[in-house]
Amino acid sequence: MKRRGSGILLHITSLPSFYGIGDLGPSAYQFVDFLSETKQSFWQILPLKPTSTAHGNSPYSSFSAFAGNTLLISPERLVEEGLLSKADIKDHPSFPDETVIYKTVTEYKTELFRAAYGNFKKRRQKDYGFVEFCNENRYWLDDYVLFVTLKESFGGAVWSEWPEDIRDRKGEIRKELKGKLKDKIEMGKFLQYVFYKQWHSLRAYCNSKDIQIIGDIPIYVNYDSADVWANPRIFKLDENRRPTFMAGVPPDYFSSTGQLWGNPVYNWDFLRETEYAWWIRLIEHNLKLFNIIRLDHFRGLVAYWEVPAGEETAINGRWVEVPARDFFDKLLKRFSSLPIIAEDLGIITPDVKEIVDLYGFPGMKLLLFAFGDDVATNPYVPHNHVKNCVVYTGTHDNNTAKGWFRKEARPEDKRRLFQYLGRKVTEETVRQEFVRMAMMSVADLVIIPMQDILGLGEEARMNTPSTANGNWEWRLLPGQLTPSVAGELSEVTKIYGRA
Repeated sequence: MKRRGSGILLHITSLPSFYGIGDLGPSAYQFVDFLSETKQSFWQILPLKPTSTAHGNSPYSSFSAFAGNTLLISPERLVEEGLLSKADIKDHPSFPDETVIYKTVTEYKTELFRAAYGNFKKRRQKDYGFVEFCNENRYWLDDYVLFVTLKESFGGAVWSEWPEDIRDRKGEIRKELKGKLKDKIEMGKFLQYVFYKQWHSLRAYCNSKDIQIIGDIPIYVNYDSADVWANPRIFKLDENRRPTFMAGVPPDYFSSTGQLWGNPVYNWDFLRETEYAWWIRLIEHNLKLFNIIRLDHFRGLVAYWEVPAGEETAINGRWVEVPARDFFDKLLKRFSSLPIIAEDLGIITPDVKEIVDLYGFPGMKLLLFAFGDDVATNPYVPHNHVKNCVVYTGTHDNNTAKGWFRKEARPEDKRRLFQYLGRKVTEETVRQEFVRMAMMSVADLVIIPMQDILGLGEEARMNTPSTANGNWEWRLLPGQLTPSVAGELSEVTKIYGRA
């Protein structure tokens, strides 16, 4: 990250494929080739965690901080590995190219996975990689597959509503359950093995092309997750293992009641006593997956807003300090370097800035936030950028540049943009101007969402925060990465010294 470079933000689910959702198959490798051809150095993705329709299919709301999203397993790769036949994947539903319909995809792939597991069982003794994977990942894998298997057995109920001896993980009952559910548990381990095998193959291909992968770590985990069920002491829970506090952010300019996320907050006193063992394993796990990690809601690792359980808004919360220096010092003792991007958007207090500067973490600058009041001093405007930061036109939580211009920008925002550029632009040309502004920045690293490379509108937005439906569904169409698109991106990358 200490040299000029650029890359593209595109999640795996958004890649083209024949099977209803982007996956780790041929299109992923073709996209890496596109990145290489256009002189890009980075590919940023969203979390790879399991998603569920119950949580709006959000990769930021998962049953595990460690497991992989098996919906991303490539059917073609399963054929290559001899786990399926070509006939198995020939007759598939007619999926739309432009969007992900998660329910249909899940139903289809579940049947494929059952067939693949059936074939795997016949040759399991010969697959030493599976045994090695299970041994290396036992610290999270055993709890995760037991958790999701039990959750299915209990009709999807939250784990705190399970029978008390199972809820509290009594030793004998766990052994008994593992015996009864052995085959389902083994299938769960098999699917994680296949996912990570396919992922590491793709990462190796990226790195062979001198392309680094930027992955994303959500700071909080779901209450209804294997992590909280298996590690209740690292969260603030009561005697019935229910949260005593919830995470969120206080009221601000954007919301008079703040945001109440509902995730349990960490018990940092206990984490400190254990020398942050859980967090160290999480960072280690992600550094095996990615070259660089973006820590979402970084400020929560310095001080976080906790709201008493039962509150309906985030108003009645309080700031709680985190032992940030001790935490990051421990991480640096464990890892020779911390290739971390700090998501420091929004209102950032001096204590957060102090930690970011102390450890040299690059923060984020969004051009969509640059043309409000006080352009001269706005930290997101290009002339106020610094070398050690990552510039985006927007992120997965924002509108596209074209959508912003057409639907969200006020007349005064547009006027300030025109004054800054020295000319007027239209909804058709605004994305080119934003890409150029990002690329010409002094910042070492620039990441452009694929939607802005293509000049797409609000219909291509990935996520609208605080909405439950219609998110995480956008997909890149086959054939959209034309020679013209590649030529334009390659040219602007070379001109501004990022090739």
